[in-house]
Amino acid sequence: MKNIRKLLLLSSSTLLLAACGNTGTEDMDTTPDPEETEQTETANQGDEAEDEASELTETQQVDSVTVEMVNSEGEQIGTAVFEESTEHGVTLNLNLEGLPAGEYGMHIHEVGSATPPDFEDAGSHFNPTDVEHGINSETGPHVGDLPNLMVGEDGVVEEMIEVPNTTLQPDGENTLNNENGTSLIIHTEADDYESQPTGDAGDRQAGGVIFEGTAEE
Repeated sequence: MKNIRKLLLLSSSTLLLAACGNTGTEDMDTTPDPEETEQTETANQGDEAEDEASELTETQQVDSVTVEMVNSEGEQIGTAVFEESTEHGVTLNLNLEGLPAGEYGMHIHEVGSATPPDFEDAGSHFNPTDVEHGINSETGPHVGDLPNLMVGEDGVVEEMIEVPNTTLQPDGENTLNNENGTSLIIHTEADDYESQPTGDAGDRQAGGVIFEGTAEE
């Protein structure tokens, strides 16, 4: 009788352990849910796309650009710093020296090149709105028309100029940052603000590239 009871107890214990073991295995099933996995991957891809778009926007945003200005001899005469000012324009800060005393026409030109001694590769005035030159003309001025530059006997220029209706952003209206590029040119005579097409401002004595062109050659 004792042996039979022992056998019954051992059999019961074995069955109980087996049942517990099966329950534990079922509870620990780690097979991933295909639907949950797909949702997680989609969410991660969305986050990556947003990060890339944010980085692209930051890369395109231009707050300022410094132009190295040179004279007809190729000598550096200072800088012209263009800064994004408002949604309607930019600010130009000039710090120049070594220019002859006088009053000179100054314009933004339509090509991102400025090679001494004549700076002719800068092209014509920057005129994306296709109007006449000068504030005294019927339809002007050009976007690239700037006030005359006044240079004292010491040859030093420290001046701030507001340039309306333009931007440094590549996707902005009348942007200086376009496929042809832009440059800043100082002439040898004063601009009369009305003669076509350049204000009778004479030859070009100094210049610098604002933005190089991005158009494929």
